[in-house]
Amino acid sequence: MTATLTPAPASPALSREGGLRVTQARVVLSEWTKFRSLRSTVYTLLAAVVLMIGLGALLSAVAAGQPNGLDAGATAISTSLTGTIFAQLSIGVLGVLLITGEYSTGTIRASLAVVPARLPMLWAKLAVCAGAVFLTMLVSSLTAFTLGQALLSRKHLNASLSDPAALRSIVGAALYLTVAAITALALGALLRNTAAAISTFVAVFFVIPPLAPLLPASWSGHFVQYLPSNAGAMMLQGTYGLAHPLSPWTGFAVMCAYALALIGFAAWRLLRADA
Repeated sequence: MTATLTPAPASPALSREGGLRVTQARVVLSEWTKFRSLRSTVYTLLAAVVLMIGLGALLSAVAAGQPNGLDAGATAISTSLTGTIFAQLSIGVLGVLLITGEYSTGTIRASLAVVPARLPMLWAKLAVCAGAVFLTMLVSSLTAFTLGQALLSRKHLNASLSDPAALRSIVGAALYLTVAAITALALGALLRNTAAAISTFVAVFFVIPPLAPLLPASWSGHFVQYLPSNAGAMMLQGTYGLAHPLSPWTGFAVMCAYALALIGFAAWRLLRADA
């Protein structure tokens, strides 16, 4: 009797060439490996943590030591989370380096050779960046709030976590920095140059907002609140000194809209232009 051998069905995880099929999950895992393997990303993220917690504690201690307590317009919550504004610089550098680092070394060609469809690589970088930044900054903002309130409690200036604005501000700080990182990554993917992308990020988040109010009120009053940093900051400290402030979630939505537009342009260039 002759036995007929039936070939085993090919595993769905294998490609026709016999190798592992490129899936979005595997691309995300690859990008996560890159993220945690690079010292620059770890150190930059650590710097953001130090700025978030350290500056919040420092300013809270200063406020607790002042005879008049908190400065005009400041609250116990916003004081303890002041480090968010400075941490965004490190977060911006992190987001830019996640993509421009590969362009500067030429390793982007290897990445695109492995993921020829291109866009899955961009989505994976965005997912890894957003996940790492949000989780790290959420813990950091909660720590900054807790430490800041402990320092302010010496003058009975502290706020409770049960305060309606407290939880929103803590989570809002993490969301704000996450979208800032995504914006920076999109700028890096669009400009493909570290210096150009970081300079653009600094201009948009640090230079233009404080200079815009110097323009005539008839001009600045119609667009200052819609700048990405000012709109997103509604999640942190309410009105933020603007004449026509947005609500916290509306402001955050405006900031997200900027990020989504940049991601769209970055995806278009990634598909249309060579690495």
